[in-house]
Amino acid sequence: MTAPISLSRLPRPSLVDAALAAMRERIASGDWPVGQRIPKETELAEMLQIGRNTVREAVRVLSHAGMIEVRQGDGTYVRALHEPATIMAQVSHTSLRDHFELRVMLETESARLAALRRTARDIRRMGAALKARGERSSSSDLARFLDLDASFHLAVAEASHNDALIPLYRYFLDAAREAALSALVEHGVTEPKLELHERLFQAIEAGDAPRAVRAARAILQPLIAAFTDGKSLGTAAARSVRKRAAQERHKA
Repeated sequence: MTAPISLSRLPRPSLVDAALAAMRERIASGDWPVGQRIPKETELAEMLQIGRNTVREAVRVLSHAGMIEVRQGDGTYVRALHEPATIMAQVSHTSLRDHFELRVMLETESARLAALRRTARDIRRMGAALKARGERSSSSDLARFLDLDASFHLAVAEASHNDALIPLYRYFLDAAREAALSALVEHGVTEPKLELHERLFQAIEAGDAPRAVRAARAILQPLIAAFTDGKSLGTAAARSVRKRAAQERHKA
């Protein structure tokens, strides 16, 4: 067993924080690799020399953060080396070009899988979302327009029926929306045409995966092309994204 680390002399809030730090370190260092079951509650309490209630609270926090998974009757397993929120904080400070390149990866695979796996219910949801998007002009209410655009793309992702891709897409959606907001408002990029979205929907409806991939790529390619020197936009663009997004949310 790993040598114990005495945390018991710290106040209780600090005990939980210290337990979290120790457990995160075990995960990050590879002592507890992804997929491995971590020690039981009693073993963790002995290892850290703290009470089981403190261990339980630390496990709850890490589970909520997505780093570990509690499986009833089986144990607690490592799910990720880093907290998703930390990763997304890093994503928010990348260039707009990087945002859109990542979005192309997510959108094209979502479209491909959606074309192969979509159900009648998926088709109805995508169709309704596309219709709502088409009825709203970005010039009249940009915040609402971007919300409707995001709803359509989320419906496509959900039609993939991939239980790993869908939550990842949902998690990335806010960052993607803010990047689109900055591109349209701060940098004068033209919004992707409704016609391109209609082509994507039609390809998915027809079950044509290659055509769906091409359509998804065509939607975002002009945005990427607009930022050929995207590296120079870096954190300044990220600040602009967050500021403008906050203003738009306040108006909405």
